[in-house]
Amino acid sequence: MTDLSPTGIQTRTAKFGLGAVVRHRIYPFRGVVFDVDPIFDNTEEWWLAIPEEVRPRKDQPFYHLLAENAESEYVAYVSEQNLVPDTSGEALRHAGIPEVFERDSDGAYRLRSAHAN
Repeated sequence: MTDLSPTGIQTRTAKFGLGAVVRHRIYPFRGVVFDVDPIFDNTEEWWLAIPEEVRPRKDQPFYHLLAENAESEYVAYVSEQNLVPDTSGEALRHAGIPEVFERDSDGAYRLRSAHAN
C-alpha cells in the first residue's frame, strides 16, 4: 500500500511492526523495532555519510531498533530494504528492551502498556 506523506513523497506501509525482531541483511546485527518512520527522517549529514553505492532510498520506511551485535548494544536507524525477519527465536539481550517491551509466552516482544500509543 502506498500513500502520500505531508511532503508529497509517496510512502509504503511498513513491513515490520513494533516488537518485530529483525536482522540487517548485510551487517551482523539484529534488533527489535521500537519506532517506525514512514520515510527517512534523519539528518542529511547522516544520510550522506553512507557510501553512495550502499546508500538507501529515502522513500521507504526507516526503523528505530534496539540493536545488538556480538560486541555491543546500541540504537540503530535502518531502511526497510536492509532488514529481514529474524526467525531464530533467540532472545535479545539489549538492556533497553525491558523498559519498552515485555516478552510473552511465545517469545514475542509486546509493548509495555505505558509505551503504547
